[in-house]
Amino acid sequence: MLDELYTTLSGTPGAALACCLVAATLALRWSGRRKARGAATRARQRQRESLETMDKAAQRFRLQNPSLDSEALLALSLPQLVQKLDNGELSPEAALFSYVGKAWEVNKGTNCVTAYLADCEKQLSQAPRRGLLYGVPVSLKECFSCKGQDSTMGLSLHEGVPAECDSVVVQVLKLQGAVPFVQTNIPQSMFSFDCSNPLFGQTRNPWKPTKSPGGSSGGEGALIRSGGSPVGLGTDIGGSIRFPSAFCGICGLKPTGNRISKSGVKGCVYGQVAVQLSVGPMARDVESLALCLRALLCEDMFRLDPTVPPLPFREEVYTSSRPLRVGYYETDNYTMPTPAMRRAVLETKKRLEAAGHTLVPFLPSDIAYAMETLATGGLFSDGGQSFLENFKGDIVDPCLGDLILILRLPKWLKGLLAFLLKPLLPRMASFLSNMMPRSAGKLWELQHKIEVYRNTVIAQWRALDLDVLLTPMLSPAMDLNAPGQATGAVSYTLLYNCLDFPAGVVPVTTVTPEDEAQMDHYKGYFGDIWDKVLKKAMKNSVGLPVAVQCVALPWQEELCLRFMREVEQLMSPEKLPS
Repeated sequence: MLDELYTTLSGTPGAALACCLVAATLALRWSGRRKARGAATRARQRQRESLETMDKAAQRFRLQNPSLDSEALLALSLPQLVQKLDNGELSPEAALFSYVGKAWEVNKGTNCVTAYLADCEKQLSQAPRRGLLYGVPVSLKECFSCKGQDSTMGLSLHEGVPAECDSVVVQVLKLQGAVPFVQTNIPQSMFSFDCSNPLFGQTRNPWKPTKSPGGSSGGEGALIRSGGSPVGLGTDIGGSIRFPSAFCGICGLKPTGNRISKSGVKGCVYGQVAVQLSVGPMARDVESLALCLRALLCEDMFRLDPTVPPLPFREEVYTSSRPLRVGYYETDNYTMPTPAMRRAVLETKKRLEAAGHTLVPFLPSDIAYAMETLATGGLFSDGGQSFLENFKGDIVDPCLGDLILILRLPKWLKGLLAFLLKPLLPRMASFLSNMMPRSAGKLWELQHKIEVYRNTVIAQWRALDLDVLLTPMLSPAMDLNAPGQATGAVSYTLLYNCLDFPAGVVPVTTVTPEDEAQMDHYKGYFGDIWDKVLKKAMKNSVGLPVAVQCVALPWQEELCLRFMREVEQLMSPEKLPS
């Protein structure tokens, strides 16, 4: 991006100064330091050893159980797997080692697994039969603390620092009989919707290796789509569950921020509450998401983390069949939808109407303000200083684009660049302006503005008497390393972190040759660097999955899932191949 800025600024007033300043920042690109390279070497070695242990465990079980039909087991839906485990038709050992073997196999093409949780073998005998997930293998995004395991977030700072105890959700999964068995890859710092880091390398999309699996829960998306896990947990602060679900063609749910415990989930910045982080499930179908959420929303979680509202899963909402009043929009007027995105929404709308639901045009007000002022200001209220502490002496992964360089700019230089860019690249200028450090008073003012904005959108929603909302979801998958150069494209997802509304994605179609041809005429709404990168990165996508996003009001996860299930069932003739 900075290279493009250099070219753009060369014809503006103050060009000589601006170009010198940008050139100076370009000269500051990081080269890996010895400590960081050593951390990467150790992490890769541990990853190799872990994968070797996985392979040996799976081979040993296959030799001892030659008659087991692993392919048939892996083809079961999560509810079917749970039923067969519960009635004794399948053993937990058969389920675990079938998925261990499959995960090892698919990792060869995607690099999605960072660690095998070898304790899972001991846990088999301890899994409570009473649990809703008895004997179910579960994958975990690398940020979930597991006793004795690193949660590095792709940063050398956290390499070789194993967790002292399990995070609350991992404890709850085990109490529900589930068997966490692998950790999956993430982008460095988890602040990207790509999936690469200097410790474990690049994760690739299982549909096409030149494409990103999305991020930051990208390892989960790739593993689940490839059949290497029946269900997994991710986190989402700007789309990090929804991007990989959409890019890989699976289902994912971002709940309201505090519906599921975040205790023991590692991050790069603590105390930032303006834009809420969420923990949520990812799986091949909506029923599996509902089953996972049903298991998590239990007395064990409410006991282990009393800060989580004790709201059990509401079956009557999820199983309801009453017609819904659905708001929808084809575009947010900020990121131009690709032809496939627009078609996906319109085809879904048509089928919902044919099924008896009412569709009402609805667009939340002032999305540009929510993106540029509220969300960006909330995420970087300290100017990015807390975030940058994680990168001292580290290699910066290309998937982050120029984020680190931009955050490292002094305040006066950010301000000057924002001023110079405003006439030419207004979106970028606005982002820069809101990445400034602010006082406590200004932070409180910003948080109040977020509250006012949320109430405004809820009032709009209530005025139309909506139940749920259908929106486009950024898809198909972008090229590797492109997400870090197309920041504005997070608008379809980041909005609902800012609002703290539950949101999920469901794959509904694939890119057609006609969609691909129409992409040649894609301009974007601003014609800036981000729009140009997006156009280029979405090319060569015929056959890749395309999703829609389903949204509900805060604490209405069951209604969101019910709507997602409705969309999934109605779009089933176009369901993606398994």
